[in-house]
Amino acid sequence: MRSLNAIETAVVRCTRCPELRAYAAHVAREKKRAHRDCDYWGKPVPAFGDPHARVLIVGLAPGAHGSNRTGRPFTGDGSGAFLYPALHRAGFASQPQATGRDDGLTLRDCLITAALRCAPPQNKPTPAELRNCLPHLLAEFDALPDVRVIVALGAIAFAAVSRVLRARGFVFDAAPVKFAHGAELRATNSKRLVAAIASYHPSRQNTNTGKLTAGMFDAIFEKVKSLLPRGGGS
Repeated sequence: MRSLNAIETAVVRCTRCPELRAYAAHVAREKKRAHRDCDYWGKPVPAFGDPHARVLIVGLAPGAHGSNRTGRPFTGDGSGAFLYPALHRAGFASQPQATGRDDGLTLRDCLITAALRCAPPQNKPTPAELRNCLPHLLAEFDALPDVRVIVALGAIAFAAVSRVLRARGFVFDAAPVKFAHGAELRATNSKRLVAAIASYHPSRQNTNTGKLTAGMFDAIFEKVKSLLPRGGGS
């Protein structure tokens, strides 16, 4: 089992998808007018959060001018501006603002990662790219033995979470669960029970149209808290 620090190093150095590395670097050079004075990260984005987390949040991929700019998941774009306030309200984040890697934000009992670590063109990863990236998510799951609840933000993340659980020998307690906001599956192996909860992704497309509201998102994290063992145990 590798440490999260070792996994972070491997993620940042990953070259499994040369076309994605090239795209992330291109965006970092060209920049967006609003961020033309920023130094972009422009590399695969590692996970962020508590190494002893019982809650794992899995997103889709870095935003071209969000995480690909800041180097931290859900930081510097509209999705993060919706996610981190919700985590703060639920008690998992030290503050609601997430602007950069040096903004002082910390997470408690929670770690955030993604199904894909490089920003994909048009925010649409290919199946091959997702397969190439899956070992990073598997390694993080292995390095987090205390995880009891996984929140999957979007259908692609939900599928990735299901693949991770199957790969690690978990048995689901029901027939395959289709993605829907609030959908839940529970899986067990010889060591633990894990609940996976699906949520709409907090993208501008969903939040600006009312498909995902703050109340709906808060309900997801209240459900998460209700599923955690009391007293921090396993």
